[in-house]
Amino acid sequence: MSEYSDVVETARSYYNSEDADNFYFNVWGGEDIHIGLYKDEQEPIRDASRRTVAELADRLETAGPDSEVIDLGGAYGGSPRYVAGQYGCHVVSLNLSEVQNRRARQQNEEYGMADKVTVVDGDFENVPYDDNSFDIVWSQDSFLHSGNRLAVLKEIERVLKPGGELLFTDPMQEDNIAQDAEKLQPVLKRLSLDTLGSPGFYQQELAQLGFEHIEFDDKSDQLPRHYGRVREELLSRYDELTGTRIGKDYVDSMLEGLAAWVEAGKAGLLRWGFIHARLKQ
Repeated sequence: MSEYSDVVETARSYYNSEDADNFYFNVWGGEDIHIGLYKDEQEPIRDASRRTVAELADRLETAGPDSEVIDLGGAYGGSPRYVAGQYGCHVVSLNLSEVQNRRARQQNEEYGMADKVTVVDGDFENVPYDDNSFDIVWSQDSFLHSGNRLAVLKEIERVLKPGGELLFTDPMQEDNIAQDAEKLQPVLKRLSLDTLGSPGFYQQELAQLGFEHIEFDDKSDQLPRHYGRVREELLSRYDELTGTRIGKDYVDSMLEGLAAWVEAGKAGLLRWGFIHARLKQ
């Protein structure tokens, strides 16, 4: 029997597939596979995605050489390497895809970061570390893949030291979405989910778990821009990718899914931004 919940196992199987690995590594950014911050509509995905990492890292208040950091959903390890490089700290990249983790370990070696970044197979619903293990918990666009986000937040509270920082992004649904919930189904269907988190959900649950100074920096306009930019890239390279690297059915399905994200984002049904909180002492 799988050690993962059904929803997490679905995500794991997806990201381990050859088509998904080739798509995210070759189209969505390679090192950073999350939503980017774009200066203009044609900016390269890699540049915009790295800007997200840099701006998020600039918000860390306690990071330093002695800090222990964990990235929940570290993917190819771009963010862990950046944070370790900027602050000299040790970073654990916890990620459910063994395929992505192999690439991450290889890149850690290539960048000379293997001593600073440790890649661990696992998921954020059951973090394989003791209580009070980390000074900082970081995550980018990963919690949506959990069917039990409250369990994820409880794990974060457990492994953080008192006074520790939490900094994350996550594609979310609008708080007051009840009357428009049906319009979100194409987005949820692509992810095999029933719901997404929301800014209100995260703020309320974090407060109940003992976090304070919970801030949400709303950058929701970047969400449809990013998904639209990825879709444009996929369309422009359609023949190349379907002819050599990625199955045509996967690409066609991805194009449809990306269009749904763009439409929902422009309709105001989706939210995205930086959430920053500190666990009370």
